[in-house]
Amino acid sequence: MAAASRDLQGLLAGLDPTADVAQRHIWLINIFDWLRGDRASPQAAMGRVQLLLDAIEARPELRERLRAWWRAFTQSVDLTTLLADYGFAPRTAFASELGERLRRKILPGTPETTDASDLFRMVLPGVFDAGWIALLDETQLARIGALLANVAIDDDGAPHWRHTVMDAVTYCASQVVATGFSPELRLRMSPELVAARPFHALMADLDGLREQMFAQPRDEAALQAAFVVFRDRLDACRTVTSSVYTHLEDNGISVGLVFRLRQLRERVLRIRELLDCLMSPSPAPSVARLIGRLVLAGGERNSIRALIASNSSMLAAKVTERSAETGEHYITRDRASYAQMVKKAAGGGALTSITVLLKFGIYALGLSAFWSGLAAGLMYAASFVAIQLLHLTLATKQPAMTAPALAARLRDIKSDDAVARFVDEVANLVRSQVAAVLGNVLVVVPAMAAVALLIQLATGRPLLDAAHAAATLNSLSLAGPTALYAAFTGILLFSASIIAGWTENAFVLHRLDSAMRYNPRIGAFLGAARARRWADFMRTHISGFASNISLGLMLGLLPAFAGFFGLGLDVRHVTLSAGQIAAAAASTGPAVLQQPALWWAVAAIPVIGALNVSVSFYFAFRLALRAHSVSLNDRARIRRAIWARWRSRPVSFFLPA
Repeated sequence: MAAASRDLQGLLAGLDPTADVAQRHIWLINIFDWLRGDRASPQAAMGRVQLLLDAIEARPELRERLRAWWRAFTQSVDLTTLLADYGFAPRTAFASELGERLRRKILPGTPETTDASDLFRMVLPGVFDAGWIALLDETQLARIGALLANVAIDDDGAPHWRHTVMDAVTYCASQVVATGFSPELRLRMSPELVAARPFHALMADLDGLREQMFAQPRDEAALQAAFVVFRDRLDACRTVTSSVYTHLEDNGISVGLVFRLRQLRERVLRIRELLDCLMSPSPAPSVARLIGRLVLAGGERNSIRALIASNSSMLAAKVTERSAETGEHYITRDRASYAQMVKKAAGGGALTSITVLLKFGIYALGLSAFWSGLAAGLMYAASFVAIQLLHLTLATKQPAMTAPALAARLRDIKSDDAVARFVDEVANLVRSQVAAVLGNVLVVVPAMAAVALLIQLATGRPLLDAAHAAATLNSLSLAGPTALYAAFTGILLFSASIIAGWTENAFVLHRLDSAMRYNPRIGAFLGAARARRWADFMRTHISGFASNISLGLMLGLLPAFAGFFGLGLDVRHVTLSAGQIAAAAASTGPAVLQQPALWWAVAAIPVIGALNVSVSFYFAFRLALRAHSVSLNDRARIRRAIWARWRSRPVSFFLPA
């Protein structure tokens, strides 16, 4: 502590109110660096605050120099913008905001600034500062307030800091009003709540509060009445904007709109914190809380991780709300729906045998990697769309769609009954996946073998020659990188569901079904009745089209792109892989049963299926959990309940009751 005292004496000797802006700000930065010390603990920083206050109060001339320094500081730096705008992102675009945060991290800041926000970022840069500020007791805060009290008095006799805080309230309120009047939000608000016109009267109520705040003499009763009126009006504005969320759930989610709504909510909270400073009889604790909040807000505002987390949560909500609707169709809950799922999966497996045949035909053409991948991708897409339109099922596409539907059950998961119902849904979902995978695989194998034998009978030669058949079996061997490729395919399946959710959300958000139904040009071209049918058809199938087409193109093209960069990635889809194994075995003949390569490939099928399903489901479920903000405690309760069901009733995960 003696060394700290010597360091402090040197810092206080450098206090010069007549220095230029840069030197004054450097002194402030150095003082706060000294207060933080080695950042061992917030309590140690508090001890240094006590030492600083004792040193200043013991020397009257130092107190006067500090007040002169503070007077010069407040005259050169606009603190209003700090209080009103610090921590808020002015950009709604992710790329531009990311670029701005990267610029601040890479490029050094300068203390030669009159921007209080930039200076605040250099003086109080981290969460540690919020910790020790929160520990300051009322006695210390009162001593700090006494050192800086009455430094600046305006013409009306009120301290200058009150005008600064009130101006910050005005800036924030004007932003709230501007956001509330923006057409993107105004047209989505509840008409009943908008009829009260809260945004129209907010600034008038604020003018009334300002008038009472600086009236001479002050009427405390009138001030409290004006404060209550403004506070209630502010709450009404927030209630009106909250009604937009209902509209978004029903009509699609926009990341830009959600960003505006979150910013407005934070503005309202900032106004309340500023009003606490103004209305409190002892404002020092409120000011300390506000500064601590600014430190935390600044840390989040500068964090690239926070930006990505915020945007990903908005994107999660945007995607999962749509995918949840689609995923409901893939969950079976009784014997009848279970049997129907098996039939649809069997049909999907039979059609996939034609897909495998076409794939071998495309590769037989000997095209370059890109054109071969593009042709395969288009063929996959056409095959998947055909499966969709025929109301059949491709098993591995289900998990990424059903995960959001399952996570939607987590909105109210506090009671034990709700957890039990959720576990029932998990069992229903796993059962559905098992039925779909078995239906696909158990049909595609005999169907593909039959197709290969028919081609051999018709042409007199096998579908695949011996070299290609052996290469096919070896490429699908469990002893190779098949498991890695299967997990990679699970990521592609998840990505296709993201594209599907995004596309359907955009279709709903921009009301394209209504445009197809009522647009005069479309109606004149198709006719009114046909336009309505097409609108209903696209509204029903747009998600499936987006998912199937994107998945097909990714399965075909990504291996070609990976090969261009030397990555050597490939895809392993359980139904397609089972069909390829069947084609290779049928082309080789009965002798294949004696080849280890066949059995290594057969052993890979359950691994491919498990990884396709589990990886895509894992990512989709995690995304949905983020969208619904499920806490870690609730996640732990769910895991315990699922394991308990597995131990007590494992059969329920495979067969319906």
